Amino acid sequence: MMYVGRFAPSPTGPLHAGSLVTALASWLDARVHGGRWLVRIEDIDTPRCQAGADAEILRQLAGCGLLPDAPVWRQSERDAAYQAALDRLLDRELAYGCACSRSDVGRALRESGRDLRQAGERVYPGTCRTGLGGRKARAWRLRLPQGNLALVNWTDIRLGAQQEQVDQVVGDFVLKRADGLWAYQLAVVVDDAAQSVSHVVRGEDLVASTARQIQLQRALGLPTPQYLHVPLLRDAQGRKLSKQDGSEPFIPGLHAIMRAARFLGLEPVGATLAEVLTSSLAGWADQRARWEATRSAQN
Repeated sequence: MMYVGRFAPSPTGPLHAGSLVTALASWLDARVHGGRWLVRIEDIDTPRCQAGADAEILRQLAGCGLLPDAPVWRQSERDAAYQAALDRLLDRELAYGCACSRSDVGRALRESGRDLRQAGERVYPGTCRTGLGGRKARAWRLRLPQGNLALVNWTDIRLGAQQEQVDQVVGDFVLKRADGLWAYQLAVVVDDAAQSVSHVVRGEDLVASTARQIQLQRALGLPTPQYLHVPLLRDAQGRKLSKQDGSEPFIPGLHAIMRAARFLGLEPVGATLAEVLTSSLAGWADQRARWEATRSAQN
């Protein structure tokens, strides 16, 4: 199977230095494997998107020599594909309408004596699994299997063996939100499959989403890519760089790529972008081999 990787930024503003680390890692991994590298603009959360940010993101990537191998996809143009996926799940009773608000969920959890959050997530208690009780659906959720069938074991190329009991950590999670927007988990799973993505290289802040995405891939009968979560670039206080926290956009060019490569543990050399990217490829191949050797030793 041909290697297909992707970088999928949200256009909530220009990319910052931490985003470039992820973009470079995904580009290097695709190139080391002789594969294709795609860019997908994840603009389904329209209230958070900034006008013109998608064009600025593509300009920043091009200014660092990171050019996609196919036309850019935009999730805002993919509504029909997401609806078809939801319809498939509803037809097989693997999804259901939910009438609960956030306050309803919190109240149900408190009344049952359960913790409001597990691993940073508000666990859905399954209130609407057996019906809406005459109420109107506000959102749609995936009906998770229970017990061992909801236990997801997967292996990250860098982090090694991972495990999550999804029904206990998050419960039946949202596929379409109460505001009518598609949830990230559904959109990313549908698009990765539609674009034949074989490897997902992204920041380790998204490790927590992986088990949910694997459960959804299984429900939809879609393949599961290999995952590699790279370290996050953090500020002086140890917080990950974030557009929401006002992290400054990086200036495209040689300095930005050199900094990103060094953060990934590489030792780039060269006086031009092409030379730095070429020298980074060998370092990335060695880095990846070390991660794989460590993982094999753990097994």
